[in-house]
Amino acid sequence: MAKQLNDAAEKMMAGGVKPALPFDPFAIAQATGEFAFGLAMRPAELMEVQLAAAKQWGDFWTGTMAGTIGEKPRDRRFAAPEWQDDAYYRAIRDAYLLASRQLREVVSLGEGNASTTAMASFLLDQYLNALSPSNFAATNPEVVKRTKETNGANLVQGFAHLIEDIGSGKGIVQRRTDPTAFEKGKTIAATPGEVVFENELFQLIQYTPTTAKVAAEPLLYVPPLVNRYYMIDLVPRQSLVKWLVDEGRTVFVVSWVNPSEKHKHKGVGEYVLEGIVEAIGEVRTRTGTSPDLFAFCLGGTLVAIALAWLAAESRADEVNSATLIGSLVDFADMRDWSAFVHEGHLAALEDYLEGQGFIDSLELQRLFAAMRANDLIWSSVVNHYLLDRPAPPSDLLYWFEDGARIPAAFLKSYNRDLLLNNRLKEPAGFEVGGVPIDLGAIKTPMLVIALKDDHVSAWEAVYRGARDIGADFILGGSGHNAGVINPPAANKHGFWTSEGRPADAKAWLESATRHEGSWWPTWTNWLTDHGSKKPVPARAIKDGIEPAPGRYVMMK
Repeated sequence: MAKQLNDAAEKMMAGGVKPALPFDPFAIAQATGEFAFGLAMRPAELMEVQLAAAKQWGDFWTGTMAGTIGEKPRDRRFAAPEWQDDAYYRAIRDAYLLASRQLREVVSLGEGNASTTAMASFLLDQYLNALSPSNFAATNPEVVKRTKETNGANLVQGFAHLIEDIGSGKGIVQRRTDPTAFEKGKTIAATPGEVVFENELFQLIQYTPTTAKVAAEPLLYVPPLVNRYYMIDLVPRQSLVKWLVDEGRTVFVVSWVNPSEKHKHKGVGEYVLEGIVEAIGEVRTRTGTSPDLFAFCLGGTLVAIALAWLAAESRADEVNSATLIGSLVDFADMRDWSAFVHEGHLAALEDYLEGQGFIDSLELQRLFAAMRANDLIWSSVVNHYLLDRPAPPSDLLYWFEDGARIPAAFLKSYNRDLLLNNRLKEPAGFEVGGVPIDLGAIKTPMLVIALKDDHVSAWEAVYRGARDIGADFILGGSGHNAGVINPPAANKHGFWTSEGRPADAKAWLESATRHEGSWWPTWTNWLTDHGSKKPVPARAIKDGIEPAPGRYVMMK
């Protein structure tokens, strides 16, 4: 143990931290200062909040002393029975939750633009998440119990884990899942297929058919850049690719390259034209039919741009239909993500990118983890450093941690043109290869699928975008990633449908019909309804370059 601690400490001291930052600390200080000043200018509202808080604390202590037991909160941090059954831990939990609620109410009074308000809320959330009593050994009943059982060995070993992780140079909490539990091409991303085309930006994978007949229209998947494509090809029982192939679909997938400095100047336009449009052409050549596109998150935004470009070039018939999953085309409402869409942060990030030519996957993972700190940071702190539990195998977390880089030119254009200035909302507000992009010109049949608990693309914002472009709409259950991976056999999450398209998203939900299980079959029925309904012989692969998942997905 001593040698392990000593080696990790030496490694930590030998490491370095980049002096440049991909964000602007002054912008944070300025935003919090403006926010505090705005609150100070509203003394009457603050007084009302203080009076309400005093009454709430009086009620809290009265109930605590009387032994009143309220309803258990739906919060995974407090899942252990002691948080509800033991008066000591229950009081700690409820005091923390009450204080958190009150502080959030104070912040909600603040005035300012969306970025300033989101920045204040984000900083408060990070503070409150860090202070949760579940994160400390003395106030977490599971840790107290574990410490008694091991005579403190869990804390000693946990401290060694902490030193080791810091010494790695990658920061803390690197063990959300067992990194040895899966192997790409064997236990994950393992659906049989071949790479059938490649260029500088992507490899195109075609999957081996498992049925004698297939739908005439092939499917082409476009993933986001930040993660590898195989979220839709996890372990076989959760693989959307395998399910689609077994349902009689010809499936192609874009596997983006993990960019290096040589891709520094590849922007949104290059990814649309050299990536998506090139892939569409290759699929049409191989099948003789225009494909049904489907895409996730940023991939869906790029597909929408590609469809508008094709429409402008009188080539709309090259795509039969498109399905966008958890994708934004209107960035007016980004919720907590607005905290990072700020001129100061964007300028700092651009300076940061200039040197290396890309944003590293680890930095992107840290950003996404901060947005879900309780699930992706603090739960790991408790399990890894306090309880000394081995990281469990999780195919979805394995995929999440297998991130990819994004080129500097792409990120600059995406951040400024799409996120900050929301130019896709304007007809001809954005250009690709000199061609003005107008999403309103898209006539291709489209289906948009949102996820109800999505922390990246709020479902209400996705709904408004779908309504603007005249797309059909489905609301799936669960979150940004887990809501996509919803095999029918699992019978989880549920989904909502409605023919109505009211302006207000909540009004849509109130009128929608909830269905049990997965949205996958409903989606493929939609594809069938918008296809020729004429099955063709399965398309065998005769000229593969290499077996799936291919070299690009293996790139570090």
